[in-house]
Amino acid sequence: MGSKNKLKRFRENETFTNVIQPTRAEVLENFKLKGKWNVFFKNDNPIILELGCGKGEYTIALATKNPHINYIGIDLKGARFWRGAKTALEENLPNVAFMRTQIELIDLLFAPKEVSEIWITFPDPQIKFTRTKHRLTNSEFLKKYKTVLKDEGIVHLKTDSEFMHGYTLGLLHGEGHEILYAHHDIYKNSESPEDVVGTQTFYESQYLEKNKAITYIKFKIRT
Repeated sequence: MGSKNKLKRFRENETFTNVIQPTRAEVLENFKLKGKWNVFFKNDNPIILELGCGKGEYTIALATKNPHINYIGIDLKGARFWRGAKTALEENLPNVAFMRTQIELIDLLFAPKEVSEIWITFPDPQIKFTRTKHRLTNSEFLKKYKTVLKDEGIVHLKTDSEFMHGYTLGLLHGEGHEILYAHHDIYKNSESPEDVVGTQTFYESQYLEKNKAITYIKFKIRT
């Protein structure tokens, strides 16, 4: 994507009513929407997050299917989720928002038990050991997710990375979390949930064209 196109998208994002772009200082001091997302959406419906939402395909698809649930896509790359934000406005989806911020700040963006579910779709697996702290399913991230999730809140991990799938399964087993479903190739399993196989991200479709297996884990974080 050219720099001119990126700048155009950044400017458009600033005009979108469904895009929130807080500064780091605003988040650290006392984020105004923390505990008040029901005011933003103008309802008390459940909130589901997509972390590292990219172009926002999952956020849009799930919001379209479930109009009585609020969806928030979170990513640091605003030029990517511009497409999802624009689509949500064009299709009049009031239950969709996108936020440009760092995922590590999640416990400062949402109040305890304010979130019902979290989707992590095709994250960077951060394979090098020195990058362990950046994996979105490491112990520290799970603690943050636990803080904002409701007691029976669910986390979904969908990835093409066998490493990320195996790493996460091992961690979940080792820490005693509850694995509700796991499969190493969801498109070859007739029991895969519809929300998982019925929606594909841009990158996922590319992986499938290359016959790359897509993995999935659904779990609850236990104390």
